[in-house]
Amino acid sequence: MWSEFKQFISRGNVIDLAIAVIIGSAFGKIVESLVQDMMMPAIGILFGGINLEGLHLRIGAEVIELGKFLQALVDFLLVAMSIFLMIKVVNRLKGGEQQYKVKQTTNLEVLQEIRDILKDDHSPSHSDDFPKAIDQLTKSGMKIQMRTDRKPR
Repeated sequence: MWSEFKQFISRGNVIDLAIAVIIGSAFGKIVESLVQDMMMPAIGILFGGINLEGLHLRIGAEVIELGKFLQALVDFLLVAMSIFLMIKVVNRLKGGEQQYKVKQTTNLEVLQEIRDILKDDHSPSHSDDFPKAIDQLTKSGMKIQMRTDRKPR
């Protein structure tokens, strides 16, 4: 049992997950401080010092804390927006803001490319000792695995 536990812990993904949780916790504190200490006071100034947490409805003896819910909702939206903007800045700094282009191909084009690969595949240079598979990339970007152990007709 000890060896299984040691094997489980020594896997890379468990350690990566632990590191991600620790860094995520620290990042969460930064974002929470940004929202609570910088954004919420600025929003309060813009809206005349409104404190959402003080809003409540009293129905009989029960109190519905409407303000706490609204405050949590605003906090969530601000945190989500802050994380989105931070990721955009980091991606821009890394140069990861590239748009990926996907070439649209028809079934006919793909089948023609496969036909052309099959025609080229009948070369006598292949060894017949054991089956081989080769990967070929078509013009449209599709990866095709071809077996080279078949005999030409």
